[in-house]
Amino acid sequence: MKLKEINKEIRLEGAFYKAISPLGIEKVQRVVGPLSTKVMSVLSLSHLNCEKVKIPRGNGTLMRTCIMKGEKTSGKTVGILWLHGGGYSLGAPEMAIMTLPRYLVKNCNCVVVSPDYTLSTIKPYPAALNDAYTALKWVNEHKSELEITADKIVVGGESAGGGLATALCLYARDKGDTSIGFHIPLYPMLDDRVTITSAHNTAPVWGTNENKSAWHIYLGDRVMNNSVEPYAAPARADNLKNMPPAFSIVGTADPFYAETKKYFERMKKSGVPCELTEYNGCFHAFDMMVPYAKISKKASLHLIDKYKEYCKKYI
Repeated sequence: MKLKEINKEIRLEGAFYKAISPLGIEKVQRVVGPLSTKVMSVLSLSHLNCEKVKIPRGNGTLMRTCIMKGEKTSGKTVGILWLHGGGYSLGAPEMAIMTLPRYLVKNCNCVVVSPDYTLSTIKPYPAALNDAYTALKWVNEHKSELEITADKIVVGGESAGGGLATALCLYARDKGDTSIGFHIPLYPMLDDRVTITSAHNTAPVWGTNENKSAWHIYLGDRVMNNSVEPYAAPARADNLKNMPPAFSIVGTADPFYAETKKYFERMKKSGVPCELTEYNGCFHAFDMMVPYAKISKKASLHLIDKYKEYCKKYI
């Protein structure tokens, strides 16, 4: 992809990110993954009213979790389970300082719960999914002490977190868990198979090489194999009926553009209320990586408006 094809509002920053990123190399992701969690875990997020707790897993280990509380206003306090991005291989819940949760906390009456789910560089699929479902159950079981008054939970995430949020919705639906009111899978990582926009993508931040490396770490030699489950790569799901309503954004330069668009089209055909807003010439996670750009601010305001609209309809 040529630089001139990138939206001019984020073009310069895109060139910078493209020049410095080493994540297209699988070995680098494997090294950076565990380090990224350790580095980010020291961030307090005090400005987001963050408290860090540890959620018990079924195997006796504990999962570090950030709980961020928004300003109390009239109406219901909504619980939001937010799953961070990072290609499944890196990242931490403290990434909330640069993602949608920071706007939700500042603008809405909500409690955001973001777990430090197991990265694929530590343990591959299904460890992350198991952790996500453990966190969902924990939120539902601790609504009272979290001061959550809404009946339904919102599930969301960006990039791999968006893919994991979608997988969690599929998993919860199939287990008969109806606690999710709607989900927000932002530019989600849904398909381990090659798509028209992930095949030869050289856009900034995340492209073909980064994507291939991340999927291989997450799924091993099963990647692009028919044995891959929909809970690992939600684009493979045959049945999307009765999924929770959803909204999202994605840039047309994003490697996940094609899979995201197709997935939302399939949900709509299955009768699921959903909306996808596209941003021309925007690369992956543009709203996070260039938050001060006009188009990023526009996207963030749009997401807040949609969140409030969906809360009125489905929570």
